[in-house]
Amino acid sequence: MRVFVTGASGWIGSAVVPQLLGAGHDVVGLARSDESAATLETAGVSVVRGTLDDLDVLADSAGSSDGVVHLAFKHDLAFSGDFAGAADADRRAVEAFGDALAGTGKPLVIASGLLGLAPGGMATEADGHGPVDAGIHGDGPSARQATAEFTLQLAGRGVRSSVLRLPPTVHGRGDTGFVASLVGLARAHGVAGYLGDGSVRWPAVHRDDAARLFRLAAESAPAGTTLHGAAEEGVPLGEVADEIGRRLGLPTRAVPAAEAADHFLWLAPIVALDTRASSAVTRRAFDWEPTGPGLLEDLAAGAYTDEPD
Repeated sequence: MRVFVTGASGWIGSAVVPQLLGAGHDVVGLARSDESAATLETAGVSVVRGTLDDLDVLADSAGSSDGVVHLAFKHDLAFSGDFAGAADADRRAVEAFGDALAGTGKPLVIASGLLGLAPGGMATEADGHGPVDAGIHGDGPSARQATAEFTLQLAGRGVRSSVLRLPPTVHGRGDTGFVASLVGLARAHGVAGYLGDGSVRWPAVHRDDAARLFRLAAESAPAGTTLHGAAEEGVPLGEVADEIGRRLGLPTRAVPAAEAADHFLWLAPIVALDTRASSAVTRRAFDWEPTGPGLLEDLAAGAYTDEPD
């Protein structure tokens, strides 16, 4: 297949690309900068210049490909406080892909999230994404969930659409996401903190395992499929803090809810989301068995605390 990948030079995309190339596929990557373009060309990827706002570029690239893996998201905009703007841009991009692929039976795989699903229970692939128009212009995760549901409904328009829900930590050496932020906060405060009694759990997956699952989804996921990329169902954040403290030589302490905003800053509402997620259906359907290290193993090996080479 000739696969168009957005976010191809990003944290997950840079692992998805070699997965696709290694399986014999051709890859076309969206690049918004000279640096990204050079990185992709070095990796053997054909480059299309543009951003998520260039809807004609997205549609043309999708239409001339045999499938799309959509990983890009305006994280910089979202983390600056305009989550609604980032989610709106994502929705418009997916709509453009849907129009370009309608009636072709070609795959469209998008990334979505597991965080906050089935609070207090176990999220499964059968859990829905919510109404297709819920929160489209909101400032919370409901906007992205609505886009995920919209993507699944593209199956009715002849698109082999699927949604791969990812844990809040797709971990590995070089990750700059939530766990790296927790390490940064520990360094800043001189203590590795965890909320309450430390029992809040996050599912986790190593980047290489997630990348392999994106390839499998592009190759064979039936239309309208939800996949779960959870290698670990739920890692207690108290244990994450303990490991961060050990690696940094810092004490570990419980942070009361009343102090969460001061300690965790923008992460405060996120570290309060207790989430467990099963991937049993995904493993059976796609013969996906994670082989990478677990989150605590990665932390113990210094993936987040060693100084970069």
